[in-house]
Amino acid sequence: MKLDILAIGVHPDDIELSCAGTILKEIAAGKKVGVLDLTHGELGTRGSGPLRLIEAANSAKILGLSCRENVGLADGFFINDQEHILPIVEILRKYQPDIILSNAPKDRHPDHGRASKLTSDACFYSGLRKVETKMNGEIQDAWRPKSIYNYIQDRFIEPDFVVDITPFLKTKMESIKAFSSQFYTPGSDEPESPLTMKNFFEYVESRMIDMGRYIQVDYAEGFLMERPAGVESLTDLR
Repeated sequence: MKLDILAIGVHPDDIELSCAGTILKEIAAGKKVGVLDLTHGELGTRGSGPLRLIEAANSAKILGLSCRENVGLADGFFINDQEHILPIVEILRKYQPDIILSNAPKDRHPDHGRASKLTSDACFYSGLRKVETKMNGEIQDAWRPKSIYNYIQDRFIEPDFVVDITPFLKTKMESIKAFSSQFYTPGSDEPESPLTMKNFFEYVESRMIDMGRYIQVDYAEGFLMERPAGVESLTDLR
């Protein structure tokens, strides 16, 4: 199955928190969209790796994804080398996405920036035919996505472009709440984290409101570009 878009996140819930609205919008427009989680998120303050996988599967149903995979890198301790690049290359060649959505290049969580570079490098090496990978015993064809866009996460970064996701706000928030073990629970005796604040969901919405102000819409998501974008006409820009 060929994908139009593959969203890659180092932790299950990175995608939901940062670009689920854009994914929903593209799926509604007829695009095939998948998600690749790089780790199980086993170092998260609350919950566990196995529970995060269950929550990720529930969110995938809410979003209507064509597929969701996890390559099981070590949360917090993955590095950018051949061993960690090749599993990502295998997925890129399996689904042949044209567009990649990736972690922020710099963020509060150190995994986000490292995953951003790892993903970008994997996209490059995936296009080299002398980098050999196999799936089901067969050598895969080289494939390089056309574009990589970084979604903005915890720390504010001035976006290169924003996407109006106003009609998809409710479903995006449902996909986030599928990761219920990560968020505020009255009476919980588990450790606190920035995600467990009582007003965390209000913070998420406020970020989207802030992004929406750039183009005078209610809610938007912001992205960064690795290279300048090409347009057919100035009227393509909003």
